[in-house]
Amino acid sequence: MLRRLFLTLMLGAGIAVGGAALAGTAEKSILLQSTTSTQNSGLFEYLLPKFTEKTGIAVKVVAVGTGQALKNSENGDGDVVLSHAKAAEEKFVADGFGVKRIEVMYNDFVIVGPKADPASIAGGKDAVEAMKKIAGAKAPFASRGDDSGTHKAELKLWKDAGVDTKGASGAWYRETGSGMGATLNTAAGMGAYTLTDRATWGSFANKQDMAILVEGDTKLYNQYAAILVNPAKHGHVKAAEGQALIDWLVSPDGQTALAAFRVGGEQVFFPNAVPTN
Repeated sequence: MLRRLFLTLMLGAGIAVGGAALAGTAEKSILLQSTTSTQNSGLFEYLLPKFTEKTGIAVKVVAVGTGQALKNSENGDGDVVLSHAKAAEEKFVADGFGVKRIEVMYNDFVIVGPKADPASIAGGKDAVEAMKKIAGAKAPFASRGDDSGTHKAELKLWKDAGVDTKGASGAWYRETGSGMGATLNTAAGMGAYTLTDRATWGSFANKQDMAILVEGDTKLYNQYAAILVNPAKHGHVKAAEGQALIDWLVSPDGQTALAAFRVGGEQVFFPNAVPTN
């Protein structure tokens, strides 16, 4: 199985996971399928060692787009999913692949682009109107094009704007098929607009002549949720250890740790778990 091979390779390499090597101090470990935004922002490097220290459970992160994270977990290659695409997550649970969708935290998306701003969207608070202007100006736009949570949110904005990006693919609309960091690099290199989560933008070092141009629209709200992969579907799922991670994330300790994380001095994730007790 892919999961077993993957973990075997990780053990052989002695790669640190959640602050401890799988072959080292942590006797128990889980596989977390999650997003590039949570990884690229530095959140996991900060957060997971705290969980490992408390529980002795190491966490190996596979950082991909939300769509791929859910697909991997459907195939049994994961114990927990942490992602940000509510409709896809609810379907994952409804189809029996996940036990329960539990909201953990939120942040927001922003539209970034060149300071020259050929579509004249800077300072706007209406994301849909901004997308209309970008399409109207045929200004370059870099899309992740990878079925990630960010890509799904972007497609929703285009739909609301009444813009058919399929017809523009390869012209002003460019699909990178890559994660957020790589897509931001593409946008910076070609002077394009793109949609990104605020956390990844804050930690992105290659901003060049780019800036946040549109923010603050409720349509840019970005909710993250955790789901235990259903052990009834895949018997090898480490349900107790995976549930321990979810329970810690929504606990006062986990929520406090999430709130304390900063990128460039700015809070970029906001805990909003609903207490279960």
